[in-house]
Amino acid sequence: MLTAQDEDSFVETIVKNSPGTVTGLKPATLYRVTIRSINSGGKSQPSPFKKVKTVLAAPILSVHSLSCDSIAVSWKAVHMAAGFSVSLMRSDGLGRMLKENTTNTSLIFTNLDPGTLYTIKAYAWNANGMPGDDFTYNQRTSPKAPVDVKVAFCSAALRAVVSWMPTEGALSYSVTVSSGLLKLRCNTSSASCIVPSLQCSSEYSVSVTAYSDAGSSKPTDAVSLKTIPCAPVNISIEEDEPGHLLVLWSSVSFGHYYVVFVKSDDGLEMQCNTSYTQCHFQSDCGFTYFISVFAYNKAGQSPLGDIFNYTTAPCCPSDFRAVFMSSDTVRVTWAPVRGADLYETRAAGGSGVVLCRDTATACTLSALQCSTPYNITVFSVSEARGSSASCAPQYVATAPCSPEIKNISKEGLSVISVLWQSNGEEATYVVTARGEAGLWHCTSTGNSCTLMDLPCGSAFSVSAVARSPAGQSLPSYSVPLETAPCCPNDLILTQVTQSVTNISWSVGMGAQTYVITLESPKGQAKCHTLQNYCLLGCITCGTNYTVSLRAISETGLTSSCTYQGYSSSACCPSGVKLYRLSNNGIRVFWQASDETINYNADLRGSKGNFSCTPSSGLSHCDITEIPCGDVYTVVVAPVTDKKPKLTFCPKKIYSGKIFFEWGFFWFFFFFCPCMLDD
Repeated sequence: MLTAQDEDSFVETIVKNSPGTVTGLKPATLYRVTIRSINSGGKSQPSPFKKVKTVLAAPILSVHSLSCDSIAVSWKAVHMAAGFSVSLMRSDGLGRMLKENTTNTSLIFTNLDPGTLYTIKAYAWNANGMPGDDFTYNQRTSPKAPVDVKVAFCSAALRAVVSWMPTEGALSYSVTVSSGLLKLRCNTSSASCIVPSLQCSSEYSVSVTAYSDAGSSKPTDAVSLKTIPCAPVNISIEEDEPGHLLVLWSSVSFGHYYVVFVKSDDGLEMQCNTSYTQCHFQSDCGFTYFISVFAYNKAGQSPLGDIFNYTTAPCCPSDFRAVFMSSDTVRVTWAPVRGADLYETRAAGGSGVVLCRDTATACTLSALQCSTPYNITVFSVSEARGSSASCAPQYVATAPCSPEIKNISKEGLSVISVLWQSNGEEATYVVTARGEAGLWHCTSTGNSCTLMDLPCGSAFSVSAVARSPAGQSLPSYSVPLETAPCCPNDLILTQVTQSVTNISWSVGMGAQTYVITLESPKGQAKCHTLQNYCLLGCITCGTNYTVSLRAISETGLTSSCTYQGYSSSACCPSGVKLYRLSNNGIRVFWQASDETINYNADLRGSKGNFSCTPSSGLSHCDITEIPCGDVYTVVVAPVTDKKPKLTFCPKKIYSGKIFFEWGFFWFFFFFCPCMLDD
């Protein structure tokens, strides 16, 4: 058992053989060391002591690599130490050893190899130069900053691939990508690293730091990285004039130039390269264009931004036609055009605008003002762009207004004058009289015309229309017209008795009643009847009459008709007497009403008819060779050139006996054969 004892304490150590070592002692301390044997019987007496002083304690090193070529070594002061000795050598044995003696508690080894493991040994020595325990420490120099740093930018993923040459002794690397306050890091143990989530239109500083257990290298010199530009924003599309599109956008940081891609909905593609922030394109009406704008720099193309679609205004309708359906209605048709969802037809003129909206390629504009010029425009309308505002109007004039018949007057038997009011427009007016008898027309450019040769006794409906190159007006309101009744064509007068005459006539078209008048200086006979015949009394025999007839319609229209004069028959004679001349003859006497009138005596019986006519100026005549034994009727009547003979003069009956009936001129004769009984 070994025992080391100082002033304050002791340390005992059991060893089996000599030599033996006592541990746990205090450095630089004077100890008295004794030895005792130990067996099963116990311990022996200690041996005489021997004074032994322990060496200086080994300095406890604190080592770190200040840089890739230096190592800093420091320690705390060691009790009783007069100085320190520190040596450094590559752990792999290469190179030479570096040794430094110092009384300080730190020192720095420089010009070392980067990233190399060094073994550092240090001990303290006392005033006698006696070295104390040493302390060994392995320390690697920090790695050298990586070299040949390269940055490859992936524009599609907005990430960068950073690579470098491996550095001696580096266990890991850290890539720092910074832009302003933004810092991105990527740690790796390989010689490359992918830095994701970079921002467009940014400039980054890229540095690489190597790490080992000794520390980190200095960051590499910064490598500048400019990312792709961001997609242009504030894109606007203007159609500054039909057929020209202007695409504008805001300037993009780090954008060197721009490419605008335009694709129409029929597949046609166009593009524009420019360093400005606008581009012009030719466009067609009714197309939808899909527009995207990209910015470019050396890093590549910007990400795809918003794709804008722009629909140009629909094309203006073509094959425009306007057909008048009436004076206030026009039907407009056109060919369908591209890009139109519906059509709007506007008729501007008169007192306002008439609108029509429909998806069909036809429109009927009604309630237009007559005799008015209109500018009719058909606009194509799309939901996306609205209407095609540049369509040219077409001038259309509506048909004339309907004239208004103001007056109808009779200028003659079959002549009617029609007066109307026009609206001042230049037009040709056609007046039509329509009735069962047919159609009659007259034409004028003024405000009146005359209908000629209208048939009598007819009813008409008179209307007027105006015609112009623009069309024909609606007819005016119809005005009824009735012509005077027709005069009967045939009028027959038959004297029934000496004072009564029968008059008959053919029917006059349109006449309801008739007034027949026989007039002479001796008087007048008149008859008003619904029939087409009339008996007129109070006729004076042997008198010349004027004959007139008035045909009167149901509404009171009258036609005055004149005919050939009428002469009533001569008056019958008076004082007729019969005298027997012989067995078979008689003489007839009478008193003539007028010496200028010739008379005729007729004798009629069952055995024959006989007559005699005296010479002019005589008032008697003889009838001979009359068969006897018969009864005869004798009539003396004026001679007339008309047939038949007058039969209304008084009759005498002759039978041999004579009865004088002066009041009625009736005489009865019975004629006996071979004798005459007075």
